[in-house]
Amino acid sequence: MSSDPQILEPELSEESAPTTRCRILAVAERSFREIGYQKTTVADIAKTLKMSPANVYRFFDSKKAINEAVVERVTGEIEALLMKMADAPGLSAEARLRNSIAALHRDTSGRWNGYPRIHEMIEAAMGESWEVCRHHVDRIAAVFERILRDGVGTGEFAAADPAVTARCIQAAIVRHTHPLLVSQLPQMPEPSLDQMIDFVLRSLRP
Repeated sequence: MSSDPQILEPELSEESAPTTRCRILAVAERSFREIGYQKTTVADIAKTLKMSPANVYRFFDSKKAINEAVVERVTGEIEALLMKMADAPGLSAEARLRNSIAALHRDTSGRWNGYPRIHEMIEAAMGESWEVCRHHVDRIAAVFERILRDGVGTGEFAAADPAVTARCIQAAIVRHTHPLLVSQLPQMPEPSLDQMIDFVLRSLRP
């Protein structure tokens, strides 16, 4: 029997391609969570989807590319959440900044903390796909910068350079928002998230 994927599997239409791509990413993310990034193979992903590895490679040329896409999808969800909070109507800039930092921490804790094996994926993303991570950090900084500029405009904040200040906030809260560091919080309980947010906000007030 021929093993040609073109014979075993019908050619996917352009309409079905986005759906298939999403299915591959969903299975990959679940496998990374449950058995770990290093142990997951493209063949494992293909087997779960009842397709050949060759068909998976039609959408992603390597496991690294799958990892990049999984990380990009996850970080995109986080960024969308923060942008919604940054634009929340009727709230002060201080309240929006507080809510955004707290939401970033909650999302990180809820998404990663219960899945120690997922840390392999994060480490791989940082080691192999730094551009994906860097772009995520840049977009989070842009959200903070937008809130800071609003706060400067209303007189709530004093920030000579909102772009640099946004990066300083990221550095201050990294322990509470970086997936690998959040997992270590029980061993390093202080300062708490609320204490750190209060510290940041005090430093921004005129």
